[in-house]
Amino acid sequence: MDATHRPRIKVCCIASLDEAWTAIRHGASALGLVSAMPSGPGVIPESAIAAIAAAVPPPVATFLLTSLQDAGAIVDQQRRLRTSTLQICDRLPAGAHRAIRDALPGIGLVQVVHVTGPESVDEACEVAEHVDALLLDSGNQALAVKELGGTGRRHDWGLSRRIREAVPVPIFLAGGLRADNAAEAIRDVGPFGLDLCTGVRTGGALDLAKLEAFVGATWSPPT
Repeated sequence: MDATHRPRIKVCCIASLDEAWTAIRHGASALGLVSAMPSGPGVIPESAIAAIAAAVPPPVATFLLTSLQDAGAIVDQQRRLRTSTLQICDRLPAGAHRAIRDALPGIGLVQVVHVTGPESVDEACEVAEHVDALLLDSGNQALAVKELGGTGRRHDWGLSRRIREAVPVPIFLAGGLRADNAAEAIRDVGPFGLDLCTGVRTGGALDLAKLEAFVGATWSPPT
């Protein structure tokens, strides 16, 4: 994909409807709603996910972050919660993406690829043909307790750029993004979207000053 000079902003780990509206008012075009995960921040009850998804106006995408790996279970979860997009945070077995797409026409599919090394480029290229977008994050699925997001760590953006140039679908960049590196991320990776969690939070709560600073930084043109 070609580089995007001013990417969309997705604010993840939304904890309440108030946080959702704050993010929307300050430039978010997508919201991340975190269901049960083996580790990491931002998990909220399914009842809260459903309530936020129902209240957000359609131009704003609602992403259900799921750690499930069974296609049928993922389909059932989306049907309960009614988000517009599924963010699949772990690897799925062969054929699972097709089964989900067949069962949920019109629901966006975004696959997370945790960028741990050059092998992640191959993984991204293989899965890209099955989804609408990729989200490049800094987790680690090889740990005894999997990290599937929300680490606050930056991965190798050179690999993320290679993935962006190699795949035919848009990419979101996640992991360690803050106001002071937003312009660098845009310049060095050229992602379709920037995905924020820990970098715009203080004590777990959405920090308006940090969010405003980040959004402002995305207006700085790449050099």
